[in-house]
Amino acid sequence: MYILVRYHLLPQSLVLLTLLLASTMGCIQSIACKPRIRRENIVVYEVSASIDQCPTVIEENSPIVLRYKTPYFRASAGIVMPPVPRNETWVVGWIQACTQMEFYNTYGDIGMSSWELPELREGRVKAISDSDGVSYPWYGNTTETVTLTGPTSKPSRLTVSMNDNFYPSVTWAVPISNSNTAMLSHITRDQSFITWLVAINSVTKERIVLQTVRWRMRVDIAVDPDMPLGSRASLVGRPHQEQPHILNYQEPILSNALGRPNANDAQVLMWRPRRGAPLVVIPPK
Repeated sequence: MYILVRYHLLPQSLVLLTLLLASTMGCIQSIACKPRIRRENIVVYEVSASIDQCPTVIEENSPIVLRYKTPYFRASAGIVMPPVPRNETWVVGWIQACTQMEFYNTYGDIGMSSWELPELREGRVKAISDSDGVSYPWYGNTTETVTLTGPTSKPSRLTVSMNDNFYPSVTWAVPISNSNTAMLSHITRDQSFITWLVAINSVTKERIVLQTVRWRMRVDIAVDPDMPLGSRASLVGRPHQEQPHILNYQEPILSNALGRPNANDAQVLMWRPRRGAPLVVIPPK
């Protein structure tokens, strides 16, 4: 009773302040007690990124197209995730974007065809998603990602991995010509990528970048179209690729790396003649 009397004798402003402080402290305690996944609670170990130490393989089996197969870029990482709270789902995996592409197929002094990413080429964006076209924003949804749904009572140990390479076809003849005469004389390709290891909260969309890798793939093939099929093309320049760089700092994920279109859908095949206006051979999807 004594306490109640003293309480009512307090000035109204002081009572309100006391209640506000009590309420605030309760909120702080509630937040502090609720587990939350943060970067410092995630352990990343055994990160690897490499390109196979073998040369690009040239295939001259078809009278219509030359094919080449580059070595594989491979990335892998082990992660220990802390316990996931109830009503939360986290996905851990690889996201990749193309940041630069030059892909030219030269046909003597007639002209060249080129696969291009117009928005990237014109500087309107800094990157294009390299997702499989289904699993946005992820590079893929098999070995590339792991999903954790809460509540989990103990840390989860997981591994995610991915690989990538080029295996295109290039026509021997000029792509806009009705002739089947081989005119292809050179192939040049130079592409750069950023690959992120990321944890994403599927509910809140919070993203935590765990690792950043930059890598590049280059192809330089000389072709003599007058030679017999099977002995026309040869690699020039360096036989092996420069190895990827695992950065000791984390780069933020570029917005265009997270959604449509992906590089395969955004690219366009152009014909750029030595004389005359360029033509669209294959438009973007």
